[in-house]
This record gives sequence, structure tokens and C-alpha cells, in this order.
Amino acid sequence: MNIISAMRTAMTIAGSDSIGGAGIQADVKAMGALDVHATCVITAVTAQNTYDVLEIHPLPLELIELQFDSILNDCKINAAKTGMLYSPEITKIVAERLDDHEFPLIVDPVLTAGVGGSLAEIGLADAIKKYLLPLCELITPNKYEAEVLSGIKINNEYDATMACELIGKGGSSVYLKGGHMDTKNVTDYLYLNSNITKFEYPRLKKSGHGSGCTLSSFITANCANGLDMATSVLKSRALIQKSIGTQYAIGKGDDVVNPIVYLEDGPSVSNILDEVEQAATRIVENLPAELVSDSGINIAYAAPNAKGPKDIAAIKGRIIVRKGIIKKKGPAKLGVAEHLSFVILNAMKYDPDMRCVISLKYSSDTADIMEELGFIMGRFNRRTNNTIEALMDDVVKIIGKVPDVILDPYDKKEKLIRVFGKNPMDVLKKIETIF
Repeated sequence: MNIISAMRTAMTIAGSDSIGGAGIQADVKAMGALDVHATCVITAVTAQNTYDVLEIHPLPLELIELQFDSILNDCKINAAKTGMLYSPEITKIVAERLDDHEFPLIVDPVLTAGVGGSLAEIGLADAIKKYLLPLCELITPNKYEAEVLSGIKINNEYDATMACELIGKGGSSVYLKGGHMDTKNVTDYLYLNSNITKFEYPRLKKSGHGSGCTLSSFITANCANGLDMATSVLKSRALIQKSIGTQYAIGKGDDVVNPIVYLEDGPSVSNILDEVEQAATRIVENLPAELVSDSGINIAYAAPNAKGPKDIAAIKGRIIVRKGIIKKKGPAKLGVAEHLSFVILNAMKYDPDMRCVISLKYSSDTADIMEELGFIMGRFNRRTNNTIEALMDDVVKIIGKVPDVILDPYDKKEKLIRVFGKNPMDVLKKIETIF
């Protein structure tokens, strides 16, 4: 029987946390927050709370194997992650079952609990290096785990990059989390395709119980939704920042990281459509007609978890000028502006919060005004690149971020100015400063 489902499915292979803040329990909630169904292979049962680990009971290897069988014989897995594996024997079994996997595998090399106490038997780190590093697409160690896996102490940036290279020398990517490092801001390191990229985030209050599990689950869910590894990591890191910022107390010890913050913060589809409609009305009422190109303009606004054009709202039929009057041809709908959708999707790869773009008619006068007003400006170089992805790559490499405005004067079909922002009102405020 062939099963066709719109719901993406991931697998978490980890331990059970009785307090519900980490492990399998956190993984299921975090994946569900990104619209991914989580299947589970439980490796061990723990008795723990927000301040102590009281007992760990690893499950029999035969039962772990049966869990794999029950899942893999019944459904298609789009991505998987490992968390607490506890013993070398369990690690070997997991690797054997995933040896010929065709989906992204993310390894969270859990060695200790956030509340203190070991979650590993002797030899686990060596087993992870031997059995799982050759199989995984990404490993997500914290400072202590990276030190154990690399064999070096991490005291500075040079040590961090060296640790990433040593861990990833077999071919896997590495995301070294900087939360436990003694720095003013949190600096993370992504080792991908033999290149190191640094990411800095404001240091929040102490990261609570379950942060590592939640982050790796976000990454896994984003991979299951079809995003590439770099995009999955960036989107997930933005989410975990919110999860830590909204962590909450349930007991006497550490706070618990909030794995479903996305559901709380993310606007509904109706909200997104409403905001586009409101923006279109404001455009029709206020925008000078000379900023509208002959074939019309549009505004696109993406859902926070946008995977493609179907998750992006725009005006059906565009906003046009007829006899000197601006009007919109249709209502706000999802999936009606494919080209503009790919522009914003590629912008979100670099800045997940930059979710809105509007296209305007290009003129050198308008471009000059924007530059005089202090907008951060970029330009698509269509003489060397053709794809939106490559064009956006070039702009971000030159500027270092997604700019306020990207000029596109060499497009054969339409010469455009694209204005970017976090939401439709953010974009309109920028545009309204020029007239």
C-alpha cells in the first residue's frame, strides 16, 4: 500500500525525560511546532527533574531494534536525529539501522544532562565518532561535547574552529553551539562544505533544560520540510533564541526551554492574508502611479515556516495602473506570485525575519532618493548570474546582510526595485519616505 501524505515525518532516537523538558518529549513538541510528525525510538528511560538525574534505565537492544522496524516498515522518514544514546552498544545498533538512510541525519551528541549528571556510559563519545560521524549530515555539540569529540580544549575562536575541523574531517557538517563559552555575546560556529561561518546572538538568561534537544529537533524538522542544511540551521537558531527567551519554570531547578514558541509567535494564514490586503489598500490609496511598472507590481509576505510559494501571500493578478488609477486586480491569496516568492525565500535563507518584499518600477531617480535617505542598497548583477539564488548570494556576500533595497535594472523582462522588510507595514514605511 502506498501512503501519500502532506505531513512530513521525522524520527527522533533519544531518551525519555520524566520531567518533560528534554529528550523525546522536547523533540516531539519541537517537531510538531514546525508541522512535522515525530516518530520515536526510545533508547533509555530516565528518572529526572529540573535539578537532578536520579536513575537511567537503558532499554534492551532487541526492543530498540523493534522500534526501528515498526517505524521504517510503515512510513517514509524525511529526516532523523539522535539525542541521548547512553551506551556504545546502543550507538552501534542505531548506526547499523541508519547505515543506508536516504534522509538527513542530525546527531546531537548528548553526554551530560543540562541539570548536571552524566547521560553516557564510558566509551559513548568514541562510539559516536566511530559509528555515527561517518553517517550524519550534521552534528551539534556544545563546548564540552566538542572538546571530548575533538580531543582539544576550547579557549578561544581559534580552538573553536579547529575543533569543528577535527570533528568534521570525515565529511559531516558541524554546528558548535557557543552558549557555554565565556563571551559577551553567544557565538556559534557552522562548519559546512569545509568553510566556517560565525553567528552572533545576544546572550539571554541562562539557557534552560532541553535547549540542545530543542535546537537539534528544530533543525531536523526543517530538514524534513525540505530546507537545505544551512537554511535549516539559521531558521532553527532564530527559533531557539525565542525558545530560550520564553522559557518557563515548572519545578525547583532550571527553567524549561519553550519548544512550541513558534506556535505562539507565528501568525496564522488568515493574519498573513489580512496584512497583505491592508498593505495593498494602502498602496492603492497612496502610492504614486509612476512607481508601478507597466505589467504591475506586487507585495509578497511569507509565513515564518515558508517552504515554497504556497506558503507566501500576494495579490492575485498584481496591482496595476489603468487610466492613471492604481487598482488591485484580485484578492490576497497564497501561491500566486511564484517569482517574487523565490526572491523572498532566498532572502529568508540569510535572515529568517526578513519575510516581506514589494516590487516597484525601476528608475534611477527613485534609486538615488533611496540612497540619499540612507537605505542599505544592493544590486542584482545579471551579467554574471541568472538564478535568484545566485543573485541573492552575491548581494549578501558583498553587503553582509539582506539589504533594505535591491536594484534590478538589467532584467530583460522588467527593470525593478525590490524593497525588503519584516512585514508589509515595515516595507510600506520604507517606501513612503520617498514620496
